[in-house]
Order: sequence, then C-alpha cells, then structure tokens
Amino acid sequence: MMSGRIQRVRHELKLRELQVVKVDQLAPNYVSVTFKGETLHDFVSASYDDHVKFFVGDEVRRDFTPRGYDNAAGELTIEFALHATGAASDWARQAAPGQRASIGGPRGSMVIPMDYDWLVLAGDPTALPAIRRRLEELPAGAQVQVLVCGDEAGALPFRSEAQVVLERYADSEALLAAIRALQLPAGEGFFWFAGEAAAAAQVRDAVFTDKGHPRDAARISAYWKQGASGHHEDL
Repeated sequence: MMSGRIQRVRHELKLRELQVVKVDQLAPNYVSVTFKGETLHDFVSASYDDHVKFFVGDEVRRDFTPRGYDNAAGELTIEFALHATGAASDWARQAAPGQRASIGGPRGSMVIPMDYDWLVLAGDPTALPAIRRRLEELPAGAQVQVLVCGDEAGALPFRSEAQVVLERYADSEALLAAIRALQLPAGEGFFWFAGEAAAAAQVRDAVFTDKGHPRDAARISAYWKQGASGHHEDL
C-alpha cells in the first residue's frame, strides 16, 4: 500500500521466544539488551520506527523499537529508556543474561524513502532508538536535522554518513519550543517525531497547522502517555 511516497508493508505475525545474552548500560537511564533465539532466523524489520510487542510474564507487555538484528546470528537488540516507574523499566533495570522474554511482530512497517531533500528527526528519550537507527541507515549526502532532549541524548553517540545537524535540549518543554521555532527547509522533506502523548499532540499542531507541512510526509507518534501504561498511538 502507498500513501504519497510512503510504502506500508505487512509482515507475518509470529511469537518468538528469546533469551538475554548481553546487557549494556549506555547511560544512567538507558539500557541496551541483546536477545538470542533460533526463532529470529526470519525476523523482519523494514523500517527504523517499527515496533515489536515485548512480553515478560503477565505484567510486561509494551511496544519497543528493534534497534538492530542479525538473522544469521539469531540476535535482536532493544534499547530501553528507563522511566521512574513502570513494569518494562523495572524489568530492564535488572535484566541479566539467561533471562527469557518473548516478542511479537512487527506486524508491519512504514518504509520511508531515503532520498527526500531533507529530514527532521525529533523526540524525547523514547525516540532515541529509532533516531539512532535511522541515522546509521542514511546514505552520505542526506540532509538531516536532529532535535532531542534529556540526559540520554547527551550521553549516547549519534553515528551517520549523512550530513547531520544535532541539537540537544534539556527537557521536553525546550524541545517543543525549538520545534515551534523551527524553519523547515525548502524542497521535499519528511518530519518525524516520537514522544509523550501530550507533547506529540502539540508537535502535530505545530507541524501541520502552523507550518503547513503535508500530512503524507510526516509521522508523529505518541510512544507513551503520562499516567497510562502500554500507550502507543500514531497522530
């Protein structure tokens, strides 16, 4: 299916049993966990902001971005931005090799072309796995502006062959102000944002209403919602 230049791809939905093989504390509130399992031999993630449903026991059922995967090695890496409370954050804080978990999906992918004239990637710490994955995928010559917030944004590397302008902000309020003040470049571009639901709604209004950016050249997602659990919504 096509929407403008965006291709939407469906994948066969499978439940995959995995085991933790590596845990890296990348920042004080940011953990990378690598899982291994024979069921990953045909795992597919065609877009940098895909999400899998992550299961541990009866309490942890959350959406996470596949940060990286290796079909031949049967490995999948997921990065966890740790909130003060929450079942998934509590699990990631104590994650250790040998522990087991399951994933389902991705159910589908929104494949965004790499040849736009410009790209804006923005979001809070929960957006960092997708942003860092996209930067690593982009070719040399791509023009990218990255706007991120939080302590994690200052601690993590952002590697890319593309031409990247990186702006870090202390908190979501400063990030929102920067997005409102942002002058979108000329030409055909794509705007991407992920973060808390209330912030995502404000970004949606700023990008579509105030700036007049076309809706078929953007994706604005609420990856979480203050006071709610298991929230994920495309705005």
